Amino acid sequence: MLYMLPLALLLVTLSSAWAAPMCSLRSASSAAASPTPSSSPAGGSSLTPPATSGSGNSSNNDIVATAWYTGWNSAQLPVSQVSWDKYTSMTYAFALPQSDGTILLQSSDVALLPQFVEAAHSHNTKALLTIGGWTGSMYFSSLVGNADNRTAFVNASMQLVNQYNLDGLDFDWEYPGSSGDCNVNSPDDTQNFLSFLQELRGQASNLTLSAAVSLKPWVDSSGNPSTDVSGFAKALDYIAIMDYDVFGPGWSNNVGPNAPLNDTCAPSGDQDGSAVSAVNAWTASGFPANQIVLALAAYGHGFVVNSSTAFDSSNIAASASSTSSAMPAGTTPIAAYPTVGNSSTPEGDSTDAWSPGGGVDECGRPTSPGWGGIWNFAGMITGGVLDQNGTAVSGVGYRFDTCSQTPYVYLEDKQTMISYDDPTSIAAKGQFIAEQGLRGFAIWEAAGDYNDLLLDAVSNAIGIEEH
Repeated sequence: MLYMLPLALLLVTLSSAWAAPMCSLRSASSAAASPTPSSSPAGGSSLTPPATSGSGNSSNNDIVATAWYTGWNSAQLPVSQVSWDKYTSMTYAFALPQSDGTILLQSSDVALLPQFVEAAHSHNTKALLTIGGWTGSMYFSSLVGNADNRTAFVNASMQLVNQYNLDGLDFDWEYPGSSGDCNVNSPDDTQNFLSFLQELRGQASNLTLSAAVSLKPWVDSSGNPSTDVSGFAKALDYIAIMDYDVFGPGWSNNVGPNAPLNDTCAPSGDQDGSAVSAVNAWTASGFPANQIVLALAAYGHGFVVNSSTAFDSSNIAASASSTSSAMPAGTTPIAAYPTVGNSSTPEGDSTDAWSPGGGVDECGRPTSPGWGGIWNFAGMITGGVLDQNGTAVSGVGYRFDTCSQTPYVYLEDKQTMISYDDPTSIAAKGQFIAEQGLRGFAIWEAAGDYNDLLLDAVSNAIGIEEH
């Protein structure tokens, strides 16, 4: 399962590369007003600069305010319309490692990436490029599997940096030691990945190096989550924990939160991971909190749910203690964790792509027709599900879960329930970032936001200003 950018769904037919330079946004003297979470997600202190460690190439006091930029959605968000001054960096997705050690950019990305870098630099924002992704992780294992291959991969990575004037690289291997989509894998993947990053760091002392990671540390040679990842903290500036795709159509039997802040207060059978559990797991394994970035979702998943299940009064009554009493005007309460109606994935927003099927995917598997079921936050607003402020409109079913800090809507005419994030849920995650002394946030993806509602919500909650 993928705990990351919604790549498994989006990259079957699309792929690219990402970039963004990191200046430092600064903590505001007092946080701007932000939506108030229904309940405090975690205890902790007020926002203070994290302690500086000796790892990485940039001060660990610098806040990371970043997002991924996808070339395939450049029509929805041209580089000229990015709110560059609200970001310290932005990352272009994706560049794809090949079996021969080269790193491929799609032809459209070859043309767009230089424009992206130029726009970022003109606003004193760092430009990074992501290598990998759900469908781009097939050859990582062999590319880092021995000393000669690692050196060749380092050289190929640095060639991209020099060719495109990048400020850093991000690695999205999904996942070391795991078959992932259909990846080559080895029990030594995690150790070999560390050796590769150490060699790369030796040639890239002034570059920002980051990695997108799952909710649990990469597995060790035994196949269990690593108990010591401190070596990665010395090679990387930070990791971005991909707190999304926790529940989704096709891999979940119940409707649950796409991007839960917390799940320790959920029923035991619904505790599939969250920001709280992920930060605990990574820090317990030796990765410092002040080098952890929380990756946020500007999209949600749609599930097929029949009306009787969605409006099950006994379920609604039983879950009342975990549901916010605040309901948008004209909305109707809906059930918690309802059973998914069937195995199909419903249609998402206007940008959701229909797969005609009949071909084969990157793994050689026959493809079936169907929708992706993705609802970008922007698509929910332009589609009339949410109003211009991101609030559920009158006439839809609604629930806000106070444990996961997740809103849901139900569209009865479409028999579709959507788990998503709004300014309130994103602000709760910003509060968590501040309280836990995390490095900052990363949004998947920039084009999914609407008039910076999500970006402003997390920035205000943390208490940072534009640079």
